Amino acid sequence: MSGRGKGKSGKKPVSRSSKAGLQFPVGRIARYLKKGRYATRVGAGAPVYLAAVLEYLAAEVLELSGNAARDNKKNRITKGKKGKDEAE
Repeated sequence: MSGRGKGKSGKKPVSRSSKAGLQFPVGRIARYLKKGRYATRVGAGAPVYLAAVLEYLAAEVLELSGNAARDNKKNRITKGKKGKDEAE
C-alpha cells in the first residue's frame, strides 16, 4: 500500500494559522469571507494573507500604544486617552 486512503493515521490536525506561523485565526477569517458574500469564490491563500495583514496592523498599533503608555509612565494600555501632544 502507498499510504493513501482512509487508513487511520496517528497525525494530529494542524491549523492553518500554525502552518502559516500566525496568531490570528485563518479558518475563522476564511469562514467570514465565505459567509460575507464578498465574492463567489474565495481562494486558499486569501484568508492567510488577510490574517497576516490584520496581525501586522494589530502588532503595529499595540507597539505604538505601548510606547505611548511607557512615555506617560503608565503600565496599562487603555482606550480613549489622548497624549499631551495630540490635539482634538
